[in-house]
Amino acid sequence: MMGKLFFILATATFLVLFSACVERQVTGPEASGADFARGEHENRIIGSISDTPAALDGKIDIQGLGTFSFDPQEVRTVREDIFREGYFSIFDILVHLEEKGEIEIDYYFDKDMNTYVITDLNGHENWWYDAYYDGGWRERSVFRMDHYPYKDKMTINMLRQSGSYLDPIYETYRDEIRRKEENGGKTIIPEVIIEGQHETLVFENVEVYAHNLRSDMLQDGVITAIDTILTLGEEEKISYDLQWYESIGSAGVVKSYWVDRINDDVSYRRCGFVYEAGNWQFEFFKGNHVHIPSDIRVINSPQYLKYFRICI
Repeated sequence: MMGKLFFILATATFLVLFSACVERQVTGPEASGADFARGEHENRIIGSISDTPAALDGKIDIQGLGTFSFDPQEVRTVREDIFREGYFSIFDILVHLEEKGEIEIDYYFDKDMNTYVITDLNGHENWWYDAYYDGGWRERSVFRMDHYPYKDKMTINMLRQSGSYLDPIYETYRDEIRRKEENGGKTIIPEVIIEGQHETLVFENVEVYAHNLRSDMLQDGVITAIDTILTLGEEEKISYDLQWYESIGSAGVVKSYWVDRINDDVSYRRCGFVYEAGNWQFEFFKGNHVHIPSDIRVINSPQYLKYFRICI
């Protein structure tokens, strides 16, 4: 009964936020999908990247320890292979607090999972997080903590979990890295799904290439979820529009590219594309469907990636 109630509440909350995200004022050619048949329209990237580094003082709540403040301009990343100078992840905040002497943390880098693992934080193990951007809400995530980009007005909670909670998450990380190694270091996604109003497309074993769309935040060569759309567009398997949004509805800090069109399906008012990526074990609200814009969601080699259009 509690599980059903949680699903209903989570779905209702999702629909409210999604409504804010896709109810946009669309004018001109974007107002109708009729003109956008595949192959009859160029791929477009609309809008320019603005000033995106975090500038406002941030906070992180750590269960049992309290709330800690930090200046984002003082935080440095340990993932210099992912983030450019001035950008960092949730995990980097913890390292920063340790350097300031405010917490004690032990951790190591696990190359088989391509992530940092916390072994002890002030005498306790098995830590995980809840996080969401401005205008969002609490949601379950299985995304790597040291891949999760920080933004202004972000909410972050560090929580103690059990080993049985974390072990399945870590195993999917190992699966991804094994898959990538078996493919010679290439990011090849076994199944890419695009579900629109007019058609459903399924692509198998898609090799995704980096396009450096977010060269402000991410290092060259880092592959994100949106690179899947860019790759399929280059291969003339789809056509698309990407649109830069500074803010959307109640979300004041967005500063990302969103997929506004795939083939004939155009985002309009209460209809638009959302996405998820990861292992099928954690599909939808089980942990893969989190509201990290796809242009900054770094991927390793997920089991699937899906863009789907919904209307509310």
